Amino acid sequence: MSKSKEPMIEQVNPYNMPLKEPTSVKVKRFLYNRETGAFLGRTASSWCKILIFYLIFYFCLAVFWFSFLWLFHLTLDPRIPKYKLEDSLIGTNPGMGFRPMPNDSNALSTLIWYRGTARENYAYWVETLQEFLDVYRTPGKTPGRGQNIFKCSYDQPPPPGKVCDIDVRLWNPCTYEENYGYHLQQPCIFIKLNKIYNWRPEYYNKTSELPEQMPQSLKDAINKTANDEGENALNTVWVSCEGESPADVENIGPVEYYPKPGFPGYFFPYENSEGYLSPLVAVKFKHPRNGILINIECRAWAKNIGYDRRDKIGVVHFELMID
Repeated sequence: MSKSKEPMIEQVNPYNMPLKEPTSVKVKRFLYNRETGAFLGRTASSWCKILIFYLIFYFCLAVFWFSFLWLFHLTLDPRIPKYKLEDSLIGTNPGMGFRPMPNDSNALSTLIWYRGTARENYAYWVETLQEFLDVYRTPGKTPGRGQNIFKCSYDQPPPPGKVCDIDVRLWNPCTYEENYGYHLQQPCIFIKLNKIYNWRPEYYNKTSELPEQMPQSLKDAINKTANDEGENALNTVWVSCEGESPADVENIGPVEYYPKPGFPGYFFPYENSEGYLSPLVAVKFKHPRNGILINIECRAWAKNIGYDRRDKIGVVHFELMID
């Protein structure tokens, strides 16, 4: 007796919805579709078209960007800033700086500290100063310097394109041969005025107009300069260094300036001439009290240099300590 065949049961899809494929099948089809030859959802011709489109798009974008960068550079002068003085971020009030600076591990520190008179204790400060002053002693180290140096004076400012000579011998005894005074615990600190293009000082060039708050020692030096060198020598941005508090004033001891307590006016304005070097004042602290931290403030004096101790305007601050 033969078996009867069971009837086939047909799957019913009452809503005519497509059957859901496994995720693995979808992923395989996305990676490579054998029916269409598509790879990652695109055929070879589609991939070529989109790659060509983006190559052309980014090429045109790069040409557009470099064209505008080139046009922008045509408006700039390599020596003259586009925005000057009041229009610039620097403004019209030059800052001040000092050398030697503490090493990189104490980047935020302004403390000059060493112990005793042994060479290894003060060698860092002497070598740091020597490195900073190298361009002043060797004219060829600065591009153009040596060819355009002019022997300036108050009666003979530099001609256009020339820069004033700086006679390093006038810093004596603040020299490398004398260890800048560190071996005698009489350290020399070099003060400079930061450069601002085309800034011109307004001088205190009349002894009768000196400000009341100016230290008496500086007033005496200005009066002596007027008597010895004439009134033209008063066209100077003067410099004074003092202790910040009464205790610091008592501990700082005598202070000497080389070659004079100020920056000669013939160094201004700064016009970015090739080989220009900023003038420096060597400040020698003759007998600072040992074992005590001394806060020192050096200030630049001109009618158009502002002063604000809190915001460090027109001044530079550092500490000195010799054990």
